[in-house]
Amino acid sequence: MTARFDQAPWATAGIQTVQPGVHRVPLPLPEDGLRAVNVYLLEGLADDGGIVMIDGGWAIPEARKALEEGLAAIDRDLGAISHILVTHIHRDHYTQAVELRRLLGSRVYLGAGERPGLEMLDRLRSDQPVGSLRTLRAAGAGELADRIEAMDHGGHDPSVWEAPDHWLGAETLRFGERELQVVPTPGHTKGHVVFLDEQRGLVFSGDHVLPHITPSIGFELAEPGGRPLADYLDSLRLMTRYADARLLPAHGPVADSTHTRVAELLAHHDDRLAGSLTALGENTLDAHAVARKLAWTRRAVPFGELSAFNQMLAINETAAHLDVLVLRGQAAVAHADGVHRYTRVR
Repeated sequence: MTARFDQAPWATAGIQTVQPGVHRVPLPLPEDGLRAVNVYLLEGLADDGGIVMIDGGWAIPEARKALEEGLAAIDRDLGAISHILVTHIHRDHYTQAVELRRLLGSRVYLGAGERPGLEMLDRLRSDQPVGSLRTLRAAGAGELADRIEAMDHGGHDPSVWEAPDHWLGAETLRFGERELQVVPTPGHTKGHVVFLDEQRGLVFSGDHVLPHITPSIGFELAEPGGRPLADYLDSLRLMTRYADARLLPAHGPVADSTHTRVAELLAHHDDRLAGSLTALGENTLDAHAVARKLAWTRRAVPFGELSAFNQMLAINETAAHLDVLVLRGQAAVAHADGVHRYTRVR
């Protein structure tokens, strides 16, 4: 019998049936502030009677055990997983998918925009976030970049960073009589995708739309570039072009309305853009200097109290917000000595 814990904390181990044939299983993320990552088990889709899983989890023993227990609660086992659809390349979503493919022969799907990051990992044989480190240096935070680069990132295991069986674009996946629409949503990463089940009114949103937190922007394995926040805001607005649906996120509980949360996230970024412009003031500053003037997380934590990793995320996000201000003509940017410095436009 399926264990239900709709009113329990979302990261509590177990399985939640969202609706018949759709189950949420939180897999643990030890020593990670996110606590868990949700994977979703979809029954009755694959022609062979197998399970379609959305997101794979992190390739660690604790995650494998939690997944096995979740499957057992619906009288299935790992061998039932025939397809794994991954929203983006980060290790807590992708690496266990590759491990399960090697074990079970499951087919793995990933957004085509993640290909450069995966190819860079194969060249460098390192789990360092190279793109984000380069953004740090351009933001005037070279010392922090050096510290993070020198950290132990757990060692690189190339076996869990193999290419998927299929690179996803904007397309429709058909499983029997069911369809899942693949919607590219760049921002959190360049190749992030969400999966839309219009028939059942569900959005499997990965890290694109999260119910309680805002996803980091532009945390890339590949080369920095593009306009990650502008892309993210466009991707959020894109979600409102589809009928509203229940939100099935990668972190946090299931929510009733994707549109409601999208509106909240857009308002949040409007506030952060205004705050970044205020922090810039009449000065010419790099993104590191602006980030130090801002408060972080819902608890308004000062920048100096963040861990080195979270300082990196904060600086990367500040740079992304400043670049949007430049796009909107509210700030100007100058490049010298490898550092980008911003000035408010009056």
